[in-house]
Amino acid sequence: MLLVHSGLGAASWNVLTEGTARTLGISFGWATNLISLLVLLAWIPIRERPGPGTLLNIAIVGFAADATAAVLPSPHGLLSQAAYLALGLVALAFFDALYLGAQFGSGPRDGIMTGLVRLTGRPIAAVRTGIEVSVAAAGWLLGGTVGVGTVLIALLLGPLIGYFLPRVTVTLPTASTPQRGRSTSRQPSQPSQPSQPSRPPLANGRHARTHDQVKATSTPLPLTCSAPEGNPVELRPRSKARSGGSS
Repeated sequence: MLLVHSGLGAASWNVLTEGTARTLGISFGWATNLISLLVLLAWIPIRERPGPGTLLNIAIVGFAADATAAVLPSPHGLLSQAAYLALGLVALAFFDALYLGAQFGSGPRDGIMTGLVRLTGRPIAAVRTGIEVSVAAAGWLLGGTVGVGTVLIALLLGPLIGYFLPRVTVTLPTASTPQRGRSTSRQPSQPSQPSQPSRPPLANGRHARTHDQVKATSTPLPLTCSAPEGNPVELRPRSKARSGGSS
């Protein structure tokens, strides 16, 4: 409402709202709500999705505008009007970017901008400037007030929103974001070693040999050599004498 009370020309959507209010004979707030509902129909071809912010924008903005207009004093003198215009322009761009950056859904008018930016790939400044000029022209045809401020707002609002929006946008977590405290890298798997047959342990911690192992080590292997006559002679190692027996 600072822009409206400045008397130097309101914002483009306010020009359209003012012209609609004069044409239909309704208040500024009700005209704001009516335009919001009509603009929502334009979301269908651009496939813009509403959110909680969309519903709050429709329900609150119009009544907040009426409440602000009732308590806001009128400026006196050109200096006060210029201050209203400058403050209103910066505040409109900043708070517009602030609620869009919350990502709870855009208002009906801003949804046209975000939808066209998504479909065309054009920057916010260019898309918003085109919308502001078109809406101001329609509001002027309906009897809205157009002044120097309207031209400045139409040309500067888009670049200001494009400046503020990246700085206030909330970064939402994605499903691919790794959870904190968990390592995403895997350790290389070690090659498996062949399992060795286990042996039953003895009481003193040694492993007992199996029957086959004892048999293999206790059976002496025959040794052969050649006799002087050329006949092979088999030699066997002498067995140890048993205790108490003859040698």
